[in-house]
Amino acid sequence: MKIIIAGAGEVGTHLAKLLSGENQDIILMDENEEKLSRLGNNIDLMTVCLSPTSISGLKEAGVSGADLFIAVTPDESQNMTACMLATSLGAKKTVARIDNYEYLLPKHQEFFSKLGVHSLIYPEMLAAKDIVDAVKMSWIRQWWEFAGGALVLLGTKMRDTAEILNVPLHELGGRNIPFHIVAIKRNNETIIPRGDDTIRLNDIVYFTTTKKYIPYIRKIAGKENYADIRNVMIMGGSRIAVRTTQYMPEYMHTKIIENDISRCNRLTELVDDDVMIINGDGRDMELLVEEGIQNVEAFVALTGNAETNILACLAAKRMGVSKTVAEVENIDYISMAESLDIGTVINKKFIAASHIYQMMLDADVSNVKCLTFANADVAEFTVKPGSRITRSQVKDVGLPKGATIGGLIRNGEGILVTGNTTIQEHDHVVVFCLGMMIKKLEKYFN
Repeated sequence: MKIIIAGAGEVGTHLAKLLSGENQDIILMDENEEKLSRLGNNIDLMTVCLSPTSISGLKEAGVSGADLFIAVTPDESQNMTACMLATSLGAKKTVARIDNYEYLLPKHQEFFSKLGVHSLIYPEMLAAKDIVDAVKMSWIRQWWEFAGGALVLLGTKMRDTAEILNVPLHELGGRNIPFHIVAIKRNNETIIPRGDDTIRLNDIVYFTTTKKYIPYIRKIAGKENYADIRNVMIMGGSRIAVRTTQYMPEYMHTKIIENDISRCNRLTELVDDDVMIINGDGRDMELLVEEGIQNVEAFVALTGNAETNILACLAAKRMGVSKTVAEVENIDYISMAESLDIGTVINKKFIAASHIYQMMLDADVSNVKCLTFANADVAEFTVKPGSRITRSQVKDVGLPKGATIGGLIRNGEGILVTGNTTIQEHDHVVVFCLGMMIKKLEKYFN
């Protein structure tokens, strides 16, 4: 598959790295030679220092033979123009990163497709959905639903109140336990656990389960005393903040603190009347106390500065807030944020790259998530008739090391998987794997 990625920013480079190990023909183009040179020599791709809106540049990059053209520069107009040109020059499919939610409305889909822009991605919207998932439960670091919630994946950090510390996994209840531990994040290492592995203090443990048993996992994780979230304070009135308020459940009350008065005035037009807008500096402790941070269960930092977001979340934690979420767009700071016990870290570049990556898979994949902390991915595959995964029990299928099946959805019902499970055609199977392995798993489901 020949793929041209226009834009060597963090979305484009992360996507290029995801794909470079999969024998794809990858071309990364950008006008900035310095951005291209940062990639180093250990990534198997070709770089082209040309403008993605130059017809001669696109021709030189070989766009006429491209199976997929992805425009992820910071400029929405440039992305749209590049996709239109790429289609007219012979690219089979195009994807544009956008900043305008209106473009995503279904009524505009056919219009953009006719222009040559086949798919649109709005990273701020995707990030907002992840934030809302993160704040629904104060004791959970990361949360995803599969097949409308029939099966869920949740990650939570083990404190000294957890009942399952230092117990070999095979002793946790045998085949009848209502969950599957798919991964353990320990310091800088991600472990796909076996029966003799144990859970240790401060591990982030990823469970798959059904909604019915979430309270049970909360109990064994020692998180029953964590307050339910009803009040949320957001620092920074960004586009992500606006989208976050729109996806918030009705029972949650939200305040946005924004330093720029003109942005505050604009926010009053963009958000619902029940969202309170406060003009002030979210780093001002006196202001936070005055605005009732002691009564807030969740604090979300969404300024454009990663350091500010991390420090603000640390301050909120010290003031008694149980759940904090920080937007950290500087990838180098993500591990630091995790080590400081920030809570949930949101990186819209990772989220966008995962979403685009899903479009490139040959198998029927409806959901791909990048676990920000764990250098791992989760994918939801739909099993095709006669595929390899259906020919034997899970223990005999021969999945590669570093991959595990977290569960499946059959006829709308979530089912946990053991080694003796036989997967059937049309099942939706949730697979957890260490970084950059999803493409290798396609052959089991096709």
